[in-house]
Amino acid sequence: MSPSTAAIHLSPPFRAEHVGSLLRPPTLFEKRGLFEQKKCSQEELDAATDDAIKYVVQLQRDVGIKTITDGELRRSMFFEGVFDNLEGMTAMPNRGWSNLCQYIPHIRLMYMYGLKEAETVFCTGKIRRTKPFYLDQFNYLKGLVPAEDVKHIKITMCSPSWFHQRHGSDLTYDRSVYKNDDEYFDDLGVAYRAEIKELYDQGCRHIQFDDPTFCYFCNDRMISEMEVAGVDHEALLDTYIRAINVCTQDRPADLTGGVHFSEGGYARIAVKLFNTLDVDTFYLEYDTERAGDFAPLKHLPSNKVAVLGLVTTKNPKLETVEELKSRVNEAVDAMTNEDPARSRKDALNQSVSFLVSAV
Repeated sequence: MSPSTAAIHLSPPFRAEHVGSLLRPPTLFEKRGLFEQKKCSQEELDAATDDAIKYVVQLQRDVGIKTITDGELRRSMFFEGVFDNLEGMTAMPNRGWSNLCQYIPHIRLMYMYGLKEAETVFCTGKIRRTKPFYLDQFNYLKGLVPAEDVKHIKITMCSPSWFHQRHGSDLTYDRSVYKNDDEYFDDLGVAYRAEIKELYDQGCRHIQFDDPTFCYFCNDRMISEMEVAGVDHEALLDTYIRAINVCTQDRPADLTGGVHFSEGGYARIAVKLFNTLDVDTFYLEYDTERAGDFAPLKHLPSNKVAVLGLVTTKNPKLETVEELKSRVNEAVDAMTNEDPARSRKDALNQSVSFLVSAV
């Protein structure tokens, strides 16, 4: 979908949006703990999960949020359901430190806490989608909302670069299977597009890619360490943008595609990110000082939407209406001050007021 011809998508996202990951209700949290201790069955966990999803769906409807998700309550981790369901991927429960990119901030943090290995996957064969990722989860949600609200259901899925970023080109796939990153991500894109098409055929109109580590490219320390390691960070950023674009290409005009980024100060990558990533919505997080100011939003094209991420669950302090209005106006100022062609009304139309950032 060409940025010059695409229409702005505003419903979804709606004026009150959320990222889709919700805190587990205490009963489900306890039940999952029992399941991991082998003290309850899969059937018992499934029943508790169904009840919890019914609860969070009704909660979203009761507070007036139109976007509906299952809160990712069926997943043990947000990225579960994609790579573990693909043919060609081999699970590696204890992959050692030497197989991880040590310049990645959360990998470095793991090492500081004494974790010398990670559960991951390695691509050992051609990637094929032989079964759905989230179709059953979408269809369960369809049964919990009126028919006219099915189009408001949002399905979240991890970015195609999730495991590649932690392992790099040399340790993500077998070189006898894929010669380079483009071949690997092209086949991943085929699998993602097949999933998106099947979800669309069942009525899904809102897909969100979650990439909480994408903004590591704004981390000065990581960039410096990548340069020392001989990694071309600009080329890698281009590769990851292309990887998402391969997944979203040729999507229907009435399907909204978005990407959620964790906070990280977007200035360094804003021009490239906002202008070359083929999505309709950028789910940003401006709920901590680390995210910086709104200046990067001046690079947002007129047909894209920024969800600002102003309401957080990272601390218990509740934001006031006045604070939210003030911050939205700050964002609008940033979008219009250097762009006389963009009116405040247009900028407000591109700035979804807030996002509940729950992790």
